[in-house]
Amino acid sequence: MTATLDHTQASETITAVVVAAARAAAVLVPASSELVPGAAVTDPDAVPLPPAAAAAVSARLSGEVSGDVVLVLSADVVEALDNSPVGPMDVATALRPALEAAAATLGRVRVDAERTEDPVTALDGLRDKGMFVAVPLLAGDDHQATLALQVTLPTAAPRTQRGSLDLLRHVAMEVTVEIGRTRMTVGELLSLHPGEVVELDRAASAPADLLVNGTLIARGEVVVVDEDFGLRISEIVTDAATEIGQAAP
Repeated sequence: MTATLDHTQASETITAVVVAAARAAAVLVPASSELVPGAAVTDPDAVPLPPAAAAAVSARLSGEVSGDVVLVLSADVVEALDNSPVGPMDVATALRPALEAAAATLGRVRVDAERTEDPVTALDGLRDKGMFVAVPLLAGDDHQATLALQVTLPTAAPRTQRGSLDLLRHVAMEVTVEIGRTRMTVGELLSLHPGEVVELDRAASAPADLLVNGTLIARGEVVVVDEDFGLRISEIVTDAATEIGQAAP
């Protein structure tokens, strides 16, 4: 009986969290009016889909919570992205901020490997993997999207072995330095002109981020080296980066 109660409580908690995630994602899904979450569904065979569901964006979740997320989109949303004033927009790229907003409600969770799929195929990929919850996103009676998550509760993971690091030591990875970000509407983008300043979300004195394959590894100060930009490292951020440094010969 206790085990059953614990499982029920865990399911109710995860359902509430996924509804909050859907609410956060809804703000960033393009729609003619505000989207709000509908009733959550935990049966993969009873997922409410928008009429004429045209595409789905799938991605992996990793960090404090692992799993997969799928955002199914109506034909209206996909058409709006295809006919953007700045040209056709990649669906997965355009909806990544919505997925990131949903993931942020789950804790320190990263979104990666986002891709566009057929809605049925994307939802089938969530079956039998973990706890499943789907939430419709509604504009009044108009069903515009559905957010579905499959989550696996965190477990203690073994530390990376030195041998594994040795295998990866010569793998080339993309390294990016980011000084800041901002978010703009399509209308604001269309109003840009030469000489205009776009304000970023970071103070001039704040350190820049060093990202490897999109993962934050370190922070530092932007410098100039022989007329090229460089980054003087001031802080190592992730455990992985620390372990790699300790394992270096």
